[in-house]
Amino acid sequence: MEPLLAILVGLFFAAAIYLMLSKFSIRIMLGIAILGNAVNLLLFTGGRLTREVPPIIPLGLDSLPAGTANPLPQALILTAIVISFSFLAFLLVLTYRAYQDLGTDNTSDMRAAEPDDRPLPPLGY
Repeated sequence: MEPLLAILVGLFFAAAIYLMLSKFSIRIMLGIAILGNAVNLLLFTGGRLTREVPPIIPLGLDSLPAGTANPLPQALILTAIVISFSFLAFLLVLTYRAYQDLGTDNTSDMRAAEPDDRPLPPLGY
């Protein structure tokens, strides 16, 4: 099961990088969402996948028995899901407002919407 999930994580990373290299802001946003899911799946797979032994410390032991899944990555993933969902909602609103103001989701056209008479930033200190 874990080699299959490792291949799936690789495909998620490849798709995310491909989408983030696009010049359209909707594709960039979807790439960021897929990247977050790939990282979550990578952390989940790194904590071992097993259903035989629950991650509960039995009486008389100080640590988890061998072969149990690590519960820490599972707890971290729950937090990461909430954070990535709120970040995706923020990006969605930001992209929608940019589309409303500029009339395009092409980042090259968004750069062309800047005024020409704007001064250049300082080139040195």
